[in-house]
Amino acid sequence: MVKRHKERVVVLALDGVYPFELGIPARILGAADGRYEVLTCSVDGRPVRSNADFTIGVAHGPEILDTADTVVIAAIDPAHITEELPDEVSAALALIRPEARIVSICTGAFVLAAAGLLDGRKATTHWHLVDHFRRMYPHIDLDPDVLFVDDGRILASAGAASGIDVCLHLVRKDHGSRLANFVARACVVPPFRDGGQAQYIEQPVPEEGAAGTAATRAWALERLGEPLTLADLAAHARMSRRTFARRFNDEVGLSPGRWIVQQRVARARHLLEASDLPVDHIAGEVGFATGASLRQHLHAAIGVSPQAYRRTFQESGRA
Repeated sequence: MVKRHKERVVVLALDGVYPFELGIPARILGAADGRYEVLTCSVDGRPVRSNADFTIGVAHGPEILDTADTVVIAAIDPAHITEELPDEVSAALALIRPEARIVSICTGAFVLAAAGLLDGRKATTHWHLVDHFRRMYPHIDLDPDVLFVDDGRILASAGAASGIDVCLHLVRKDHGSRLANFVARACVVPPFRDGGQAQYIEQPVPEEGAAGTAATRAWALERLGEPLTLADLAAHARMSRRTFARRFNDEVGLSPGRWIVQQRVARARHLLEASDLPVDHIAGEVGFATGASLRQHLHAAIGVSPQAYRRTFQESGRA
């Protein structure tokens, strides 16, 4: 029996850290069937002041960063953001090995930018701080409209709960959607929100008695293999097509058609990872007319063919 490698993830807690975001890696990655070891450190091994009314003790100093396969920079209160990093923070970041993967949550992107780690890369941060980020780092390619960016070695996520999305993305990328779905169920969170989904959706409080689209979305997910038109969805929701499309976009941040395609791609990815079904069969199962259509949509979403995607996850599942 081949001994399974356990990925070491080190979370760096800085002064002003948000307790919620600090706990995300341990909660999500720690639920991944023992695949990850999650440790937390500070720049000097001492407790750090959170942005709440308490201090957080950590078990490790910065030297643990030198052993990390993945480093997570947890979010800090914007009041602690500086264009030049404190010497002790720079020294801690310098301990990260060149091959280690680095993830920022929310304002953690400011720390990576100040360290020069985002130069020549794409990134994101909380939508409310986009203008501030661009003033400080105009040379960095910032995408303000996504939940997270995966630029290979470095990943950046937007505000708060998008830290959950990027950690689930790591599990899915490393070990496939079956384990990621297991983790999501264990943590009672949505199993998949695409990184390209809008991070801020204007969702006004509906008028009293107004119907939503959640029931129709659930209905559609049970019928992805069937033709689903806007007229079908609106009829199920008992709305006009115009009203349904407007309300759907308000609630989801996507048009109904784009959402359907996104769900079909997500279902196809799961089948590619978890089954040996032929590509043409999977295409029919998820509602794409042909295998060529599935290939086109999968490539547009993640840049690879179904065969390459399946091969990657089958190999990771044997690791």
